[in-house]
Amino acid sequence: MVRPKSKKTHGNKGMIKSVYAYCRVSGKKQIDGHGLERQLDSIRKCCRREKYRILKTFNEQVSGTKDESERLEFSKMISDILSNGINTIVVESMDRLAREYRIQEHLVIYLASRGIDLIAANTGENITRAISENPMKKALIQMQGIFAELDKSMLIRRLHKARQKVKKEKGRCEGQKPYGATPQEAEILKRVRYMRRSSKYQRGMTYQAIADKLNEEGIATKRGRQWTPVLVYNILKRNRKFKRTKPPQPKHRRRRRTN
Repeated sequence: MVRPKSKKTHGNKGMIKSVYAYCRVSGKKQIDGHGLERQLDSIRKCCRREKYRILKTFNEQVSGTKDESERLEFSKMISDILSNGINTIVVESMDRLAREYRIQEHLVIYLASRGIDLIAANTGENITRAISENPMKKALIQMQGIFAELDKSMLIRRLHKARQKVKKEKGRCEGQKPYGATPQEAEILKRVRYMRRSSKYQRGMTYQAIADKLNEEGIATKRGRQWTPVLVYNILKRNRKFKRTKPPQPKHRRRRRTN
């Protein structure tokens, strides 16, 4: 008589373990691109290989230099883990957890202190267990974190040099376009220049008066906020066509000395 195959249970060797997937990108461009998709694809491959089931995915846009107190999705994930007993997190690699080794170490110790396993999909390594059990693997993981931090530092240095080169050749580096780039902003900038301009017969408006005028007319800034005197000054200063002029000072007649 052939016995039916038993269902997988927590005691079985081939059980399917439930895990959480954690993906992190630093900037919005990586979210709009394929940063999160690539990470999740790598995590899925690891989970199929290791017989894990992804219960939930947490996607986060935050700098790799931030700890758990400044990671909203990470904090939500930890809260879920502590409430339902699922104690495993899978990340694509250690640099997706954090770029800086100091933050990596801090987060791994934070997870280990709560009995949470951290799996790196690119190696299949249980990071928290390896650090606590094997001194050699602990050293290798530490080195991996140090090289990830070095890679970030080298990338920042290359980007800085590239920006400096572009700035030297073109006068400015591509980034957020200055105020006045669109036709609507150009028209507003033209009005601001006119209001600020001083002539022989007319004194230019103050930065405060210009800001008040724009706010009264319901004209918002590039970010949809209220105008301030400092913002008016900075926009005019950054625009190369603007020449700073001082308002004419009243002439004082010299008093004649009387004996």
